[in-house]
Amino acid sequence: MNPLLLYPFILVAGALQAAGNSMNARLRNALVNPWLAATVSFALIVFVFATLFFVMPTPLPSLASLAGMPWWAPLGGLAGAVAVFGGLALVDKVGAGPFNGLLIAANILTSLAIDAFGLFGMQAGGFKPLPWLGGALMVGGIVLIARSKNPDGESRQDGGTEAAR
Repeated sequence: MNPLLLYPFILVAGALQAAGNSMNARLRNALVNPWLAATVSFALIVFVFATLFFVMPTPLPSLASLAGMPWWAPLGGLAGAVAVFGGLALVDKVGAGPFNGLLIAANILTSLAIDAFGLFGMQAGGFKPLPWLGGALMVGGIVLIARSKNPDGESRQDGGTEAAR
């Protein structure tokens, strides 16, 4: 399949992830208990995927593919749970821009390392300076976004140019 056809879906998924963090923060405020909010959030996810599985139950894994699966493969969901919980617990404390910017910057830098070194079964591409320069520029942009917020999460009137007191 042409990767260009996948890009619109990826862009929509990214936008929904940013919106989802803010929605989960409101859910946490309404339910008070962050663990209950995370449970409610994931219950909907489990319902959607279980429904899709029951509608489209094939293909199923073979015993050989299960036996050959790395021990860490099922932990991807746990990694996602950490990100979701971070969003519902922290996005309203630092702001959607800084939170999602830091999340995405960490995602990009980790992804560059995964691609460069062939981690988690990905094909190793070796170190290439331009992608890392792009990652560094992204981190610099996030610093500018985060500096526009006061430590209490309020937007600064000066856009973040005045020295912190």
